Amino acid sequence: MTTISQTITGSEVRAAPKSKARNLSLDRARTFLTLVVLLHHAVIPYTYFGHTDPTEWIGFDMVVLANDSFFMAMFFFLSGLFVWPGLGHKAPLTFLYERLLRLGLPFAICALTLIPIAYYALALRQTPDLTFSAFWWKTVTSGPWPSGPIWFVWVLLAFDLTASVLYRISQTLVFPINRIAQLGFKEPWRFWLFLAGVTEIAYIPLLIHYGTNHWFEFGPFSVQASRVLLYASYFFIGAGVGCANFSTGVLSAEGQLPKSRWTWLLMTVIPYALMWCMIYIKRGILDNPPDLPWWYHLFYGTFFVLFSATILFAILAFFLHSKSPGPNLLDRMQGEAYGMFLVHYPIVLWIQYVLFDYGLPAIVKAAIAFVLTVILSWAATAGLRKLPGATRVL
Repeated sequence: MTTISQTITGSEVRAAPKSKARNLSLDRARTFLTLVVLLHHAVIPYTYFGHTDPTEWIGFDMVVLANDSFFMAMFFFLSGLFVWPGLGHKAPLTFLYERLLRLGLPFAICALTLIPIAYYALALRQTPDLTFSAFWWKTVTSGPWPSGPIWFVWVLLAFDLTASVLYRISQTLVFPINRIAQLGFKEPWRFWLFLAGVTEIAYIPLLIHYGTNHWFEFGPFSVQASRVLLYASYFFIGAGVGCANFSTGVLSAEGQLPKSRWTWLLMTVIPYALMWCMIYIKRGILDNPPDLPWWYHLFYGTFFVLFSATILFAILAFFLHSKSPGPNLLDRMQGEAYGMFLVHYPIVLWIQYVLFDYGLPAIVKAAIAFVLTVILSWAATAGLRKLPGATRVL
């Protein structure tokens, strides 16, 4: 397929070429995020938020708040970066087949097997004599049928399919976003303002309407109601960044973003601290009401959006700045990162189940859970990828 070009309000935007070399910085960032997901689930039981274990540590609350405020949005952004070039050199049915194989099949398998195995560990704490067969049958028939972290997989599939339809309508649909990304080469704050502004509009109204705890659910298909448009915004903004001129935009290793990495990192402290101020107001002043006032959601949601956009810039800035040729640990783990995301949940929940009765400090339990989860999920994925055809899925 030849390169497509389109002049838009005086600026030429060239579509990405048919094939692109892998971007080492973005690969490392995505693998790093996978480890953040594993860390997140390893520490949740030892927090005020989760507290399914007798021990807790306030430091883990700080980790969980930070993670929950950005990492899934960043996953959608990174996934969106490569969707437009993929659509450009694949026939619609080929793209659909590959997405169903890569996303749909793992989701179905995990929803029917790994996720029930994971939640069985939690159910046993409430009903010690419950058999797995009885738990599994109740899960898939009458429910509830939680999806755990794999909700991300089916939502990403839905976004990919939506992008495919939009691409057929207009191949230049996301080019205006790319023009803004080009401005970010020298002045990344311009693109940051765009990202923060769009996600503010996408997130705040739904947050005020639904609150933080409402989920859209249909069997194992679930997604947090207030964040549907937030995630869609990150995905399609990522598509706009990655559709063209990738090396000359905001994510260029030669641009201003990696040079100002410490500034972006320090800037994350402000909205993060303000989120904690709002949490103090909720717990200490409002006394944790079941329904928070609209003004609370407005302020908390604004700080949430600003933190999410800022820490995304900070993390990408550090990975873009790194000139290490590797291979480092993230490089060695890169091929198994997606599989680790898929298989880690039952591993971490069963490790926590075993640790529950031991009188160890929360930090020790979390460290054991995290290290073992990384090792076992990495080993399990490496073994699965040796099966015939498995690398096309994992």
